[in-house]
Amino acid sequence: MSKEKISLIKLESLSRRYETSSEIVNALDGVDLTVNGGEVVILLGPSGSGKTTLLNIISALDSPTSGKYIFNGQEVPSNDVEKMTSFRRENIGYIFQFFNLLEDLTAIENILLVQELTGSRDVNRAKELLDMVGLAGLEDRFPYELSGGQQQRVAIARSLAKKPKVLLADEPTGNLDGKTTEQVMQALSDICQTEGITAIMVTHDDNLLRYASRIIRIDSGKLVSDESNTED
Repeated sequence: MSKEKISLIKLESLSRRYETSSEIVNALDGVDLTVNGGEVVILLGPSGSGKTTLLNIISALDSPTSGKYIFNGQEVPSNDVEKMTSFRRENIGYIFQFFNLLEDLTAIENILLVQELTGSRDVNRAKELLDMVGLAGLEDRFPYELSGGQQQRVAIARSLAKKPKVLLADEPTGNLDGKTTEQVMQALSDICQTEGITAIMVTHDDNLLRYASRIIRIDSGKLVSDESNTED
């Protein structure tokens, strides 16, 4: 019995325009996009196509020039730093290409810090997250004592510390070799499924497509294809 799909993210005629002294750049140009709860979406496109701008708007790091952004049935605040920050804190987890772990904190302390910032320190939950990404027993290691792949898995666990509704990842395996990339992506895929989290990932790597339920290609600020990736 299939569950009814719930629309979590809805973008309507969304555009983002940047003006320089010499030109106007349409980073996003009339984007219409709906993402349902529980989907794992991969965004593909060449450099400068608008992928990162789209992530920044979904995470409320940036505001659209025009159009609507509806999240879980509510319009997302724009051009209001305080409200945008609050939205991001309550709903969004982020994974970066360069891990961004605090070097003087252990793996578990990196996770606990995020929990503390949101007022919900939970050591058992932090340990559970590290276990989910295959790092049980390494809680007290510092980042410099971990491999690149292990550091990225800590970053994944940290991004889930506040139980976000959406996980955004910008080139999450860009600094990793092929084998490590597989391990990290499998951990990410498994944890999203276990936790029921919606994920949107930007990548240049076609080898990651098998981890997605949906593949969207973007070019020159427009969505040029949108394909389901279910293997039935």
